[in-house]
Amino acid sequence: MNRIDRLTAMLIQLQSQRVTKAQEMADRFDISLRTVYRDVRALEEAGVPIGSEAGIGYFLADGYRLPPVMFSPEEARALLTAHHFINSFTDIGVQQAYESALFKIKSVLSTQEQDMLEDLQDKVKVMAPLARTDHPDDIHLSKLQQALMQRQVIEMEYFSPASGVFTKRSIEPIGLVYYGDAWHVIAFCQLRQDYRDFRLDRMSKVNVLSQHYHLRDRISLEQYLKEQSQTTDARLMKVYFDQKVARYTMQTRYAQGFIQEEKDENGSEMWFMVGSEQYFARWLLTYTNHVCIIEPESLKHKMQELIEELQQHFL
Repeated sequence: MNRIDRLTAMLIQLQSQRVTKAQEMADRFDISLRTVYRDVRALEEAGVPIGSEAGIGYFLADGYRLPPVMFSPEEARALLTAHHFINSFTDIGVQQAYESALFKIKSVLSTQEQDMLEDLQDKVKVMAPLARTDHPDDIHLSKLQQALMQRQVIEMEYFSPASGVFTKRSIEPIGLVYYGDAWHVIAFCQLRQDYRDFRLDRMSKVNVLSQHYHLRDRISLEQYLKEQSQTTDARLMKVYFDQKVARYTMQTRYAQGFIQEEKDENGSEMWFMVGSEQYFARWLLTYTNHVCIIEPESLKHKMQELIEELQQHFL
């Protein structure tokens, strides 16, 4: 990257956040701190009002904004690719907001670049998991994002598959996580007086209240996930797949807790961290006699129980 491009990128980075550390810019552009200081001085000499505070970082004066005059073709392609993921893994609210932003992005591209993007758009597809076809168009992502940014309490009705009923909850969100083919909000539940994991597609009548909460009273999302990883009841399962079927596990094994694989000329030994042994056993049944259980012994017994159930039902 030449210096002019780097100075422009630095200015955009300064605009994108309240405070930017010199080390952040040095790491991003792979330059020395001395070069960062020299580049910042060059921006100041060009009339950019940059403030600084020792030990904290650089910031732009309030009210100063220079809109980006162009995107590189690589940046535009990356944003277009993200568009496909957003359409497959978010709800209608987020999709409409991104669509509006994408129009603004396209408006600063040249005619040739716009034509190239239009052509590329039809040549990239992201196939969402089949399980998502039953998901509602609105899973309240925008409301949850608003609540997270403004630290507002969410009131909702939540469906429990175990009981088959809705319960009214007031929650204080600390983060959003996508796993298991669904969006989840991690929040402090005022009803249970503890942290809970709620699936967004099981939430109904969601409202953002005027009531606020303080982050100092709540743990961070990172802390929650770390604690969950340390207290999980998941167990290690080791299984061996014949070479004939091992490659067919690629689409589903991560949802089963896959952590590592060791291949040989005949197949693959795979390790999984599994929360539900029965659920995992049912998944293994789909590979019939092409899978062998290495450990634990209890998984073999579970497979035998399921096979007996099948025999009683079909024979």
